[in-house]
Amino acid sequence: MEKDLKNSRREFLKSSAVAAAGFMIVPRHVLGGTGFLAPSDTLQVASIGVGGMGGSDVNNIYKSGKANIAFLCDVDSRRAAGSVKSFPKAKFYKDYREMLDKEHKHIDAVSVSTPDHQHAIQALAAMQLGKHVYVQKPMAHDIWEARVLTDAAKRYKVVTQMGNQGSSGDGVRQMREWVDAGLIGDIKEIFAWTDRPVWPQGIQWPARQAEVPKELDWDLWLGTAPAKEYIEKLIPFNWRGWWDYGTGALGDMGCHNLEAPFSIFGLQYVKDVQASVGSVYVDEFKRGYFPESCPPSSYAILTFPKTEKTTGDVKVHWMDGGIQPQRPEELGANEAFGDGGNGILFIGSKGKILADTYAENPRLLPTSGSYQKVPVKYERVKGSASGHWTQWVEGCIAGYGKKQLSSPFEIAGPLTEALLMANLAIRASDMRVDNKYPGRNLKLLWDNQQMKVTNFDAVNQFVKRTYRPGWEINYKF
Repeated sequence: MEKDLKNSRREFLKSSAVAAAGFMIVPRHVLGGTGFLAPSDTLQVASIGVGGMGGSDVNNIYKSGKANIAFLCDVDSRRAAGSVKSFPKAKFYKDYREMLDKEHKHIDAVSVSTPDHQHAIQALAAMQLGKHVYVQKPMAHDIWEARVLTDAAKRYKVVTQMGNQGSSGDGVRQMREWVDAGLIGDIKEIFAWTDRPVWPQGIQWPARQAEVPKELDWDLWLGTAPAKEYIEKLIPFNWRGWWDYGTGALGDMGCHNLEAPFSIFGLQYVKDVQASVGSVYVDEFKRGYFPESCPPSSYAILTFPKTEKTTGDVKVHWMDGGIQPQRPEELGANEAFGDGGNGILFIGSKGKILADTYAENPRLLPTSGSYQKVPVKYERVKGSASGHWTQWVEGCIAGYGKKQLSSPFEIAGPLTEALLMANLAIRASDMRVDNKYPGRNLKLLWDNQQMKVTNFDAVNQFVKRTYRPGWEINYKF
């Protein structure tokens, strides 16, 4: 993918007269503060976290043809090397706080593509300066953080987008048209699943410490998380399996595979959630207990209140670690269930819809059936899922409230909260006290107004975690 992105960028540079002119942009502060763009309508973007997916985000933002990558920031200069090479004119920082402090007058928008535990503090810092933000999924690590960012988008009137690009795809719009046309009747149940994690989970924190690479600022990487010694192989990917930094398979893939149910049926905040988790054994007789690590597999059931598009409450089933729901009877014996490892299944009173990851390749079941043609009702995003970044860039240029986006925080916030609610149930199931598991086999009841579980208080500590001193998020609703 990176090679394709670089080739696309080279082609754009060759064909762009603007690039040939060296992007002669008048900085925004010359025009008088927030809300103004340069005469060329080119968005001045600062990117925090520019390796891996962050590098892909930077390139896709640039490919819009309407953004200048003005600043790059990453705590690890090894990971940042590719983006630094691709954008040699961009000024590089290791500390996002220093970048925002020194350069905020020259920045219109900020992209955040760091580990989950840093999303909220970095995005909020940018939003409080009046900067539009693009934040990788999930948009926050904790429920309280997701609520903060949702509120802050309105308070500071900034254009926001979460990085679940499938929400801009044609698939979710096609399925919405089928549902609106009544092809599957009233929704009964929804299933979504993934074969992730593809990183270690259900393991003990390594006792052996390692030397911090000279290119990495470990303290900055830890950020809001508790102080710990550096260990090998945590970066660039395996942090996802540790609760201090990641949100497990649910946080990684739920924003992709559960976005379609949310947008199609107008789901909002969870009423209750229950979960079960896979166990790990250190030997054939002894079950392991590793509370710092996400479990190797989980199954969560979330109940959502009735919406304008449902006749009653809706149950959404989430499965990860290779667990899958029962195959629909209408699906042929050799037909792929989803895309093999991931999928989404809608079960209605009159029919069923099956789709792959990111809501791609939707099909009515049975696939051999004949269905009436449904007229196009929802406008497609130019470029489909690949247009997700351009949609945000154009939204920023248009200004707050001027352009419809696929995953603004008003939509992404409740979606993220629902996933993190499921994680509360997963963590409750894995809590051990005096060799017992008091949170197992419970249905957690959620008070959305107070943001708390009302029938198992022990799990509320994870609604808003304790931040490392000096890295607190201060925000009042």
